Amino acid sequence: MSIVDRLEDSICQALKDAAFQAREAGELDFEQLPDFVLEVPRDKSHGDYASNLAMLMAKEARKPPRLIAELLVKHFRREGNWVAEVEIAGPGFINFRLDPGWLYQALPLAEEQDTAYGRSNAGQGRKVQVEFVSANPTGLLHMGNARGAALGDTIANLLDAAGFYVEKEYYINDAGNQIENFGKSLEARYLQQFDQDVPFPEDGYHGEDIIDTVKNIIKRDGDKYLNMDSSLRREFLVKYALEEKLAHIKGVLERFGVNYDVWFSEQSLHDSGAVEAAIRELDANGYVYEKDGALWLKGEELGLEKDEVLVRNNGLPTYYAADIAYHRNKLERGFTWMINLWGADHHSHVARMKAALKALGYDPEQLTVVVMQLVRLFSGGEIVRMSKRTGQYITLSDLMDEVGKDAARYFFVMRSHDSHLDFDLDLAKEESGENPVYYVQYAHARICSILRQAQEEGISTKEASRCNLALLTHPSELELLRKIADFPVLVREAALALEPHRLTRYAGELAGLFHNFYTHCRVLNSEPELRDARLSLVNGVRITLRNLLTLIGVTAPERM
Repeated sequence: MSIVDRLEDSICQALKDAAFQAREAGELDFEQLPDFVLEVPRDKSHGDYASNLAMLMAKEARKPPRLIAELLVKHFRREGNWVAEVEIAGPGFINFRLDPGWLYQALPLAEEQDTAYGRSNAGQGRKVQVEFVSANPTGLLHMGNARGAALGDTIANLLDAAGFYVEKEYYINDAGNQIENFGKSLEARYLQQFDQDVPFPEDGYHGEDIIDTVKNIIKRDGDKYLNMDSSLRREFLVKYALEEKLAHIKGVLERFGVNYDVWFSEQSLHDSGAVEAAIRELDANGYVYEKDGALWLKGEELGLEKDEVLVRNNGLPTYYAADIAYHRNKLERGFTWMINLWGADHHSHVARMKAALKALGYDPEQLTVVVMQLVRLFSGGEIVRMSKRTGQYITLSDLMDEVGKDAARYFFVMRSHDSHLDFDLDLAKEESGENPVYYVQYAHARICSILRQAQEEGISTKEASRCNLALLTHPSELELLRKIADFPVLVREAALALEPHRLTRYAGELAGLFHNFYTHCRVLNSEPELRDARLSLVNGVRITLRNLLTLIGVTAPERM
């Protein structure tokens, strides 16, 4: 439990005790206390915390909220909860002002835990799978995939830090129509390289990378497949191309800082009979019927707008059927929480997948789908639409070449997944305080510079527990201490809410508070006792910033 959690629990308990004491004294009449909140007011003049308990009790106690608040304050005991002042505001809010002494606990804790500062056991080892990107291995990773990679990886990092057992997985769509079209596209480009006049398939893949792939095949095998039966030729071309594309995808993602625990093949579900087994189970549960030679899921009975095809009248399972088998497989592997990151174009598929889980007898709430909105890339104030490499879209590799991994990952995490993201290429490359990631990284580098300078001047940094931290009384120092104390709570809450954008918002705020502190407070030129305390504070900011940037997958530079 963090120091903030302990503090808030002690204040809440003291409030509850005050209410029960008022009841024992015959001053309040109620059966049980309502669920109330203790929150940090937006307006700092209202204190460090505020509670709405008095207002929630008014109806049952049949008294005005302010009178109830007065009774609660009368019986409130301040021992052991760091409360210095209690006051009543407005219609009956109870505001608390704290002794700043509670904040000094944060620095020794951060220093002691070091790289583990911010971690908790909130997840209690619950087995979670995060599946993200899972782009068809028929082309290059684009901007939408890039956003999914940054968000998915950061969510997985957050959950791990919050005490969950996390596995990251990539679902390889190596079966079905897209692979059939991929084979046709490869075949057409292959034959065209030998000056054969063959039409390109209408639903084919037009990227320049397809031509590059067949050139690589020809470089390796020459005209080996030229006079081969078409279906066999496609089989060989697809096999080579899938290996090449997956190797490229893995390489680009690793360069982006994303490393998966599992690469799961869709084809393996068909080969193992898992798709047929899932359909049989749905049928056994009464949710499958036959019509026009096809097998259908009773979607309407499960709350969907219409029934859904599971097996076409040609005997081939649909992508939906394979996806059902895949999620059934996840649950059979022991995951109790499945988190998928999907693009906005898959929004309608969420209800279908939850309905299928229900039909299989599972709790649909075991699946959470994070639906991401679109990304627009801007340069010079205008939308960038084309890639020189693909002729179609900007790739993740293009983006990293342009702005680097750190800026790309940070920018993709800055906005909530359900918000459209405008990615400003020029801003991402700018080395100024206007660039959010540069601003935060510069704060970390500045701190490292201060600590290096102290070492060069022969000043040994004392352990926080041996410093007189009570000397840290300047408002900018107290704000920094509070921010550091809040970090473990931030990590836990961002993890449980699957909201990694909270990290970047916090990072900007913490960096801003540090820059403000450094403007108002001398560090190395202060008298020794105060200097040691401030060095301890600076080091606490360093630990917190480094741990936060690590969660996002961004480096914490020591020099810039």
